[in-house]
This record gives sequence, C-alpha cells and structure tokens, in this order.
Amino acid sequence: MNSTPTLQATTTTDFSLRLDDQLCFALYSASLAMNKVYRKALAPLGLTYPQYLVMMVLWEKGEQIVSEIGEQLALDSATLTPLLKRLEAAGLVSRARARADERQVIVTLSPAGQALRHQARGIPADVLCATGCTPARLGILKAELETLRDHLLQAG
Repeated sequence: MNSTPTLQATTTTDFSLRLDDQLCFALYSASLAMNKVYRKALAPLGLTYPQYLVMMVLWEKGEQIVSEIGEQLALDSATLTPLLKRLEAAGLVSRARARADERQVIVTLSPAGQALRHQARGIPADVLCATGCTPARLGILKAELETLRDHLLQAG
C-alpha cells in the first residue's frame, strides 16, 4: 500500500483545482512554516530571515559587492539596499563605494557582524530538529527542491 500523495487528473489536461492538490500551496505553506521557525530562532540575534541570508553570504565569503550578494540570494538591489542599510544601522556591516568603480558598493562585516556568527552557529541544527527529518532526508529534499527551482526558472 502506497501512502504517497499523487496528483489526480480527470484527463491529461484537466488537473484538480482543489487547494490540497496544488504543489504551489504545499510549497507556500511549507515556506510560511519554515519562516515561523526561523523567526523564532533569529529573534535573539535581532535578525530577519533575509538579513540572516545576507549575513550567511558574508560569513562564508567575506567582503562582497552588493550585486554579488543579490545574485547569490536572487534579490534585486531595490530589495537588497534597504536591507543592507538596516544591517549597517545595526552595526553589523559597513558599506563603501569601490575605488575602482564608484557604481559598485562593497559590503564588509563589522566586528559585531563577525561575532554574531558565533551566536548563529546553533540555528541550522535547531531548524533540522524542527523539520523532523534526518540530515540525509533533508539533503535529498533540498536537492529535489533545487531541481524543481531550476526547472521553474527555465520555464519562466
């Protein structure tokens, strides 16, 4: 007996319009639940989830140009600039124009931003625990979602 849910189609082109049959709703509601977990985990750090993503990029790669951060996070500069301004106001990063090309803005971690990395070390384990998945299952799920994302980007 297979308990895996399947999409039901009455014909090859007529898929169900039931909410519970929609992949988009499963992804959307899972995203909302994941954001709730991160909101709780990030509250002690004073970060929002998008700010946490920026900090992870900087912790991993060090100094970055705004466009490089945006490329890695799939965020445009109109979204990223106010977020970076808030991180700068919080004393976690600094922004400066590149000497070689004044159109580019370089983002650097401050000492406080570097120190915050230590406080954030337990977040991935907390999130893993909240998922109820094993690390192996989570790796498979992540790979499947990345494949799905890539296909959707190609179709879009």
